[in-house]
Amino acid sequence: MSITSLLPEKAVLIGLITSRSSDKQVNEYLDELAFLLETAGAIPVKRFIQRLDNPDSRTFVGSGKLMEIAAYIKAESIDAVVCDDELNSSQIRNLEKALECKIMDRTALILDIFAHRARTTTAKTQVELAQYEYLLPRLTRMWTHLTKQRGGMGMRGPGEKEIETDRRIIREKIIYLKDKLKTIDKQKITQRKSREDFVRVALVGYTNAGKSTLMNLLSKSDVFAENKLFATLDTTVRKMVIENLPFLLSDTVGFIRKLPHHLVESFKSTLDEVREADLLLHVVDISHPGFEEQINVVKQTLSDMKVGDKPVIMVFNKIDSFLTVEVDPFDLTIVNPPLSLEEFKNTWMAKTNAPAIFISAKQRINLNDLRSLLYEEVKKVHIVRYPYNSFLY
Repeated sequence: MSITSLLPEKAVLIGLITSRSSDKQVNEYLDELAFLLETAGAIPVKRFIQRLDNPDSRTFVGSGKLMEIAAYIKAESIDAVVCDDELNSSQIRNLEKALECKIMDRTALILDIFAHRARTTTAKTQVELAQYEYLLPRLTRMWTHLTKQRGGMGMRGPGEKEIETDRRIIREKIIYLKDKLKTIDKQKITQRKSREDFVRVALVGYTNAGKSTLMNLLSKSDVFAENKLFATLDTTVRKMVIENLPFLLSDTVGFIRKLPHHLVESFKSTLDEVREADLLLHVVDISHPGFEEQINVVKQTLSDMKVGDKPVIMVFNKIDSFLTVEVDPFDLTIVNPPLSLEEFKNTWMAKTNAPAIFISAKQRINLNDLRSLLYEEVKKVHIVRYPYNSFLY
């Protein structure tokens, strides 16, 4: 299912409120899913939300909600349905039969975006592996879809044999791609060894938090930056010097809620830049209404990668959104009073265990203070590791 096929399409979103999620959370998840769809080039036109203890094992949603969705799809000529949680093969098959349109889940959508964004051989190999690992348990559904198009009469026996052939081919392809990534990993390790004489700093954060924009400003490089999710897939490493103190700064792929396991595993060589960093710059989009949960998602992902104990600088980005005044046209009172940098320093965000700073990369606000803080934190690492180089500072 290619991202290019989604470009002209209209899609509806489906989310579930369960015992593990609230109304507010599910709406935030669907906001993000809509942004993913827009990143893929599709148009999100409506969302359907149902309260269930657990997803329906057959059709994800209940029968009544399914009828409501089917009626809307038929009336509005909807091309695709995207569910916010991962679907199994039988759910996809049953939904396709009931709704008669393309069915995707969040994982498939993210994989499509990654496939579209991948530019280097490393990224393309990583994404291809993740796609095959996602596809393998869903081959029955894929074959049913193909036989429906080609006509199903007389296909049951040969179809089953072809499924097994496809499974074998895909398993062989997975083995080949894993071996290819092992070779890439060895090359990356060699590259990182050549950089062992430098302190290494890695930019981490939720996708679209502004990491690449900040990377460009700090290192004066030209990393691709765009107001879309997953604008950066490939790790970029640049040498920086602040007050005669050299270090390496790397930009990495952004994290996201419900990040597919296949991607975390496949992007090992990319994420090793984070694992081997001496200091992390955790970039946060403070203008996002769910930025606190995004912080927790990033922290949990880092913990899962076993790097949660590394030194961190919290960089709260996009404060320019708070430095504007919104006026209610009916009573002309200030709805959102602007916050100054001093006021930001008195918030709970400035009182975390890690050093914190408030900036706007886009408007270049407070970047000199960020450079000064980065210098001090890099110096701490440098003094311990290279005490004989004290003449640098």
